[in-house]
Amino acid sequence: MIPKSNLHTHTRFCDGKDSAEEVVLAAIAAGMETVGFSGHSGLPFSTSWTMKQERTREYQKEILRLKDAYRDQIHILLGIEQDYLTGVPDYPYEYVIGSVHCIEVGDEHFMIDESAQVLTNAAQKYYGGDFYKLCRAYYEYMAEVIDRTHGDIVGHFDLVTKFNEGGCMFDERDPRYRRYAIDALDALLEKDVIFEINTGAMSRGYRRSPYPSPLLLRRIAEKGGNVTITADAHAKENLQYAFSDAVLLARAAGLGSILTMTRDGWKRIPL
Repeated sequence: MIPKSNLHTHTRFCDGKDSAEEVVLAAIAAGMETVGFSGHSGLPFSTSWTMKQERTREYQKEILRLKDAYRDQIHILLGIEQDYLTGVPDYPYEYVIGSVHCIEVGDEHFMIDESAQVLTNAAQKYYGGDFYKLCRAYYEYMAEVIDRTHGDIVGHFDLVTKFNEGGCMFDERDPRYRRYAIDALDALLEKDVIFEINTGAMSRGYRRSPYPSPLLLRRIAEKGGNVTITADAHAKENLQYAFSDAVLLARAAGLGSILTMTRDGWKRIPL
């Protein structure tokens, strides 16, 4: 069964392509039951892809307006993708995706998912060209992301691999990488959180498979963790992108079920 909900959705309020209402209408046309909006929280510095304070207030008002206007046609949720560096939201969102997009090094910072060149430059500048040291810094943040953001969902757990298709930057089989990733994963598995199987990098042409990797999904399954499938959609056409692939991946990893959001709350779908 392919879930008919998506909780990771971006619009023109941050770095998405479409208006929130265009997304809602596309979700209704696709027969979806639930669409959750998760605009990027602001950061302690200026960016082109996050919501500034005034824009955030507009976002909140608009999603609540749509929630009421389309309540008979689709279940709409007002969420946020809260960054590690931003801390706990100061608004009562209906759910929070806790993510790490940026690493601080002293008084400076670099983006994890901006481009392959930015990541390569950061590895050279801050870690002597050692990508594994960069990965360790990233996963140290990930281990704490739920404590920092009070998130309900762990966002794209292994985002640091976005530009690593085919192992072009580092070997994800390397014991160092595996140790850093699994230590962070195990720390999060001790908390009452949900991991997303995120197809966003697939729809944008960066990856051929979702986050997290099969190795990490198997670890989640072994430890009895919970997962949901999200599109990390930046365009209305991608609200359920590759969800069938994600279901197959979850099943292959040994997960017996996935969670999907309904009007009555989280529903468990057997695989």
